[in-house]
Amino acid sequence: MSTTTHSPGVAVLRAEARLFRREPGNLFWALGFPPVLLVILGSITSFRQPDEGLGGLRLIDVYVQILVLVALITTGLQTMPPVLTGYRERGILRRMSATPVRPSALLSAQMGLNGVAALVTVLVCLTIGRLAFDVPLPQEGFGYALALLLTAAAALALGALVSALAKTARMATAIGMVFFFPSLFSAGLWLPVQSMPDMMRHIVVLTPFGAASQALGQASAGQWPAWSHLGVLAAWAIVLSVAAARWFRWE
Repeated sequence: MSTTTHSPGVAVLRAEARLFRREPGNLFWALGFPPVLLVILGSITSFRQPDEGLGGLRLIDVYVQILVLVALITTGLQTMPPVLTGYRERGILRRMSATPVRPSALLSAQMGLNGVAALVTVLVCLTIGRLAFDVPLPQEGFGYALALLLTAAAALALGALVSALAKTARMATAIGMVFFFPSLFSAGLWLPVQSMPDMMRHIVVLTPFGAASQALGQASAGQWPAWSHLGVLAAWAIVLSVAAARWFRWE
């Protein structure tokens, strides 16, 4: 009985994994973009010099953590929403509702695959940073992992919300871009959160990726992430998940 119960969901997961591997755009945005950007930034000489404004850290030390966030943001907002919305647009979800496979299995498979892809990219970025640019690995491993999982949950929930709001795959891409650039800014891609003016920093850390930037940075330095940052991440993950569940439509 157990095999019968789980086989439809497993079949969906396998099918989605095959489709995911065959889509070069998904593979680039989920697995290629952050590591490539890390190599480019690490090749800039000034990024490998200590910066007094960052407490003696090098810019590359800070940007490894920022690109970890970029990996999660990109996967949540650029990879998953167009796929889910495209399935709805083409009536695939409606047809699935007439089979033993529930549409929720497809949503779970997509979130799982994209979440795993994002975490693999995170490991690649940390490895490149360590081997190529001598960036220390996170010293508070458990706290880093907790902050990372909460950030992944928030990013995927935001992607699910975009999928709920968009009626077509093209609209999902457009709405995703509306959230994409502010998310990158709050993560510190253009200006590290540590270097922001006080008022801006206090505002940014109330956003999911601003809080994530601080939490990951603290764990990397060997401190337990502040509970305020973890609380912000957890709150955003819950609120975005509830909103996505409230507005998501299978047809």
